[in-house]
Amino acid sequence: MKKKLLVVAAVILVAALVFASCAPAQTPAAESSAAGEATQSQEAASAAPAAENSSDKSGDDFTVLVLPKMIGIPIFDAFEAGAVKAGEDFGINVIYTGPTAADAVEQVKILEDYINKGIDCVAVAPNDPAAFSPVLKKAREAGVTIVDWDSYAEAGLADLSCRQLDDEEFGKAIWDGLAEAMGTEGDYAIITGGLSAENLNSWINAGMDYAKEKYPNLNLVTDIIPCDEKQQTAYTKALELIKSYPDLKGIVGISTPAPIGAAQAVQEKGLQDKIAVVGTVVPNDAKPFLEDGSLDSGYLYDPTGFMYATTYLAWQKSLGNEITDQMEIPNIGQKVTVSEDGKSITYAPPLKFTKENVNDYDF
Repeated sequence: MKKKLLVVAAVILVAALVFASCAPAQTPAAESSAAGEATQSQEAASAAPAAENSSDKSGDDFTVLVLPKMIGIPIFDAFEAGAVKAGEDFGINVIYTGPTAADAVEQVKILEDYINKGIDCVAVAPNDPAAFSPVLKKAREAGVTIVDWDSYAEAGLADLSCRQLDDEEFGKAIWDGLAEAMGTEGDYAIITGGLSAENLNSWINAGMDYAKEKYPNLNLVTDIIPCDEKQQTAYTKALELIKSYPDLKGIVGISTPAPIGAAQAVQEKGLQDKIAVVGTVVPNDAKPFLEDGSLDSGYLYDPTGFMYATTYLAWQKSLGNEITDQMEIPNIGQKVTVSEDGKSITYAPPLKFTKENVNDYDF
């Protein structure tokens, strides 16, 4: 038995020696090639993390959360259309969502959720700038680019601010419309969307400062009245104003539901020839009230074009590209005005809607 095992072992040893002698020797060139391939592989491996962390994100690699004050009213539907169209045109991921009421707490929760899920940029219209500051700081720490629009964050938190129009110019236009409709003297009131909305307050303050100089005989009869961005609430508040102030000659509505609710109250009471109503409106909502005179004039901007531009600029800012004065937004041809520090843009001059031109607009 031992002899058989010795024979088998010898056969295996011989076979191994034969196999080794048949294998070709590796040339110096082959050794160099193998070493080079190993080096390239190591370099590629070390470069991979840098590629993943690159800020040059486009297409499916880039996600922007567009967070309005609320969803479900026409102006914010028009914003959504612009954001979605920009996402389609530029091939970027656009998430458009918000609370169903103008609720800062719910807005904050939504942003916190998406920070945890992972986004590259947030374009937000804060209901309450102060309440939003902590979560925006959290977003910044997570590497999220911050763009504000419509209503603006506290100073220093946004990488870029997108303004629909010049606040002072807009306020002046609205108060000129009020004076044109009710005359340059008499009692009037203001109904706004919300008392903490920075953009609404900017328009109101600009208009009131302007009126003090140009229309000193206009008399604001009561404190500014909030309607919480609800047409029904604006309607109810306007009825209360009509009852409480029999000499009331005008109502300014700031935020798109406010003038429509006020016009509805004037229409119901048949006071078209006694009380003037002006303010910020979506033309499709304003049309019937403009036509019967319960709304004298409306003011706004193109919300779809503005949100298209904001989404594009948010993307460009996140990529680290420079935002320059009079740069043209692709596909819509609108040039934007950029502040000297490059941190704020203004979209376009305000639009004025009357019964003569309201049919020229479809949003």
